[in-house]
Amino acid sequence: MPPTRRDRRKPATSTDPVQSDRPDQSDGSKPPKPHLSLTPPRVVFLFVLFLSSISLLIIYLQSETSPVPPATVLSVYERGLVRPDISYKDILAENERVSENRSHRHFLNPVLAYVTPWNSKGYDMAKVFNSKFTHISPVWYQLKSEGNKLILQGQHDVDLGWISELRKGGNSLVVPRVLLEASPAEVLVKQKQLSKAIDLIIKECQEMGFDGIVLESWLSWAAYGVLNDPELRMMALNFIKQLGETMHSVNSGPNPSQHLQLILVISPVRSEKLSGYDFGPEDLKQLADSVDGFSLMTYDFSSLQKPGPNAPLEWIKYSLGVLLGDKGAKHAHMIFLGINFYGNDFVIAEGFGGGPIIGREFISLLEKHKPALLWERRSSEHYFSYMHDNVKHAVFFPTLMSISARLDEARAWGTGLSIWEIGQGLDYFFDLL
Repeated sequence: MPPTRRDRRKPATSTDPVQSDRPDQSDGSKPPKPHLSLTPPRVVFLFVLFLSSISLLIIYLQSETSPVPPATVLSVYERGLVRPDISYKDILAENERVSENRSHRHFLNPVLAYVTPWNSKGYDMAKVFNSKFTHISPVWYQLKSEGNKLILQGQHDVDLGWISELRKGGNSLVVPRVLLEASPAEVLVKQKQLSKAIDLIIKECQEMGFDGIVLESWLSWAAYGVLNDPELRMMALNFIKQLGETMHSVNSGPNPSQHLQLILVISPVRSEKLSGYDFGPEDLKQLADSVDGFSLMTYDFSSLQKPGPNAPLEWIKYSLGVLLGDKGAKHAHMIFLGINFYGNDFVIAEGFGGGPIIGREFISLLEKHKPALLWERRSSEHYFSYMHDNVKHAVFFPTLMSISARLDEARAWGTGLSIWEIGQGLDYFFDLL
């Protein structure tokens, strides 16, 4: 048997070079190529590795081109912003950040939100925060006298498309405000004209699909001297009763199971003793069965001639006490306690001056003057001062803390809220509602 190549190899000695295990290529032949065996497990492994690489590449490319989703915005309570020691920096940084949960209600009693045609932001806020309100009142109508005729004006402001969007987004009742400007001699004294006024209001509600109205007449009657005359005052109360009872006999178009609602705007008490023009507890008792609610205007406490807080909390408590007597009183649920979403920039100098400001003007003042906000404990309001052209100004504007204090007061008495008006404040105010 011929010897194999392995048999012909010499044993290695100390003087011989180390023998390689590689095949002897002295005969000029090419080395054999290594053979890779692609067994089924190895094929699967390579396929998975390929897919993983593709997935990682896609994730990387998406991270380079897609924006990072914003973090969830918590409520102002959770962010710790409802406190007296707030700074202008806090307000500037946070006022546009609103909780993503816009349907949750913190204030469970009725809420009436006013919207004005001259401030379009209010229309948007009504849609965005629809679920926070039970009633929305666009300020659209005026009932006027023209000679011996009564006319209802304001139809040019009515936005039926906006109303349709409101109804799709929530269950708020649409109750436009009607300002009574007609002469009392026409509306109150003449029964025919009184009936005509009621017919105009009912017809408008039916044709436009409203859920009722908010009637503002008390201040007008006070200006005409109606409320200081016992006979005319009784006629005024009788007009409200007849209007309310007629509206209660008519079903609301959008809500056939409900009657048309009547909410009456009333003035707060401004002195220790009730005046003839004040709306008092006896008026409340007389109208309670004919009216669905009372919008109490507890704001505008101060004026250009007497600068100060917009609505001191002690004054609000006093006004509720005069009207209701005790907390949790029988008719407390019918009161929509007024809170302002606007403020005032007063000139503190001889001659005085200044005027109302809304949210964007307040923010502009903070950005320009960077003031220190002070908490006035008795009024439960924030304010700050600044100098302009060597003239001192004092600014009173609602804050989360001041609004929260008034919500707590409303809860304690068992009342609802009325807001004048929702386009004038800061966005994060709605987190409180």
